[in-house]
Amino acid sequence: MRDFGAIGDGKNLDHTAINEAIGSCSSAGGGRVVIPAGTYLCGSIRMKSNVDLHLTAGATILAAPSELKAYDESEVFGAPEYQDGGHTYFHNSLIWAEDQSNISITGHGRIDGSGLTKRDTEYEGEALGGSIGTGDKSIALKNCRNLTIRDITIYNGGHFAIITTGCIDGTIDNVTIDTNRDGIDIDCCKFFTISNTKVNSPNDDAIVLKSSYALKKPVTCEHILITNCIVSGYKLGTFLDGSFIPNMPGWGCGRIKLGTESNGGFRNITVTNCTFMWSCGLALEEVDGGVMENIIVSNISMNHIHHYPIYITTGCRNRGPEEETGVSTAKNIYISNVVADDVDSLSGIIITGMKDAPVRNVSLSDVHIRYRGGRDKGDGVYPELGKRYPEPSLLGPTPAYGLFARYVDGLTLRNVTFELASADGRPETIFENVTGCNIQ
Repeated sequence: MRDFGAIGDGKNLDHTAINEAIGSCSSAGGGRVVIPAGTYLCGSIRMKSNVDLHLTAGATILAAPSELKAYDESEVFGAPEYQDGGHTYFHNSLIWAEDQSNISITGHGRIDGSGLTKRDTEYEGEALGGSIGTGDKSIALKNCRNLTIRDITIYNGGHFAIITTGCIDGTIDNVTIDTNRDGIDIDCCKFFTISNTKVNSPNDDAIVLKSSYALKKPVTCEHILITNCIVSGYKLGTFLDGSFIPNMPGWGCGRIKLGTESNGGFRNITVTNCTFMWSCGLALEEVDGGVMENIIVSNISMNHIHHYPIYITTGCRNRGPEEETGVSTAKNIYISNVVADDVDSLSGIIITGMKDAPVRNVSLSDVHIRYRGGRDKGDGVYPELGKRYPEPSLLGPTPAYGLFARYVDGLTLRNVTFELASADGRPETIFENVTGCNIQ
């Protein structure tokens, strides 16, 4: 790497030298570009086909601050933006690739995204549209095939530590992330495995699957395996330094989630052998007109859970072109072998469909949840989601402390038990407009 002029002192910009090395390696047919020990201050690094960018132990790629203007200009999207800028623009990232194949980012080095922004758009308070105007993602890969991210550590990853959109055949393995927004977003992708990975994200989602309109059409996110992973919501940096200080409950903290962006839906998703700590629970959300089906979740351990343990919902937010947006549906969801302790009393398990499109065929088996309890009886009313953003903390307490189900066709409960740390005035379960209920 130093043959191309990289210095590694953390003061001089090194991304030009790294890009020259990557280009030379790819032009020669491919190989490994090695980043030796040192701190490499960088703007945009452009990955190319058949290249492994290898960060050795002791190597850090440090994101340049925005005032150095070291990031590539955002590409032109050229269509209405139904998703925020972080999902729309990729070139203004620390490490990015588009339309490449056989690429990997490996090694026991670190990516420090402290120079990236975590904002959605250029102006605070905007919900959608527009490029952020500077670097906002640590790793952004679009329309790539056969990609691998392995062994690296990412700190302070920006809006997304890792986002892949429209990619096929991907592996993320043994990665550690301690970040200020989303950890890993897999959007409109197929045939992906996320394994042996730890994501601490106190302010947003840890591992999330999406099917946004970023490819200018609905694309299903399908054939995804998430296994042997840990997600958490400790204060930023305390996961990496080992102090493990719990963060105060916040928005979407540290969870595994499907949605919210869900134009193309989700199919054939497996989540197994995962641990949740000081985080929100499992969220399965289909609200933008797609189909969520064939979802298997098993062998889950949860402790100190904010807001809810399990949330399954459909809605009609419908963030997409009206002429292409259908009715959100969810079916064939099987969840088993879940143990959750010290769960917030705000919400029990929530399973909610819509009046004319119930959630179909949901099974919960061998589930034990210990809630904090302590709430009064309430008024027994729970608002329908409708066009709202799907987040239990925005809807208020559920009228049942253990499980609330509404508009469900085919609900099986086997060996599902609830425990209270303190008395709660609400009933254990409430079923509204639930048909085909089988309780064992």
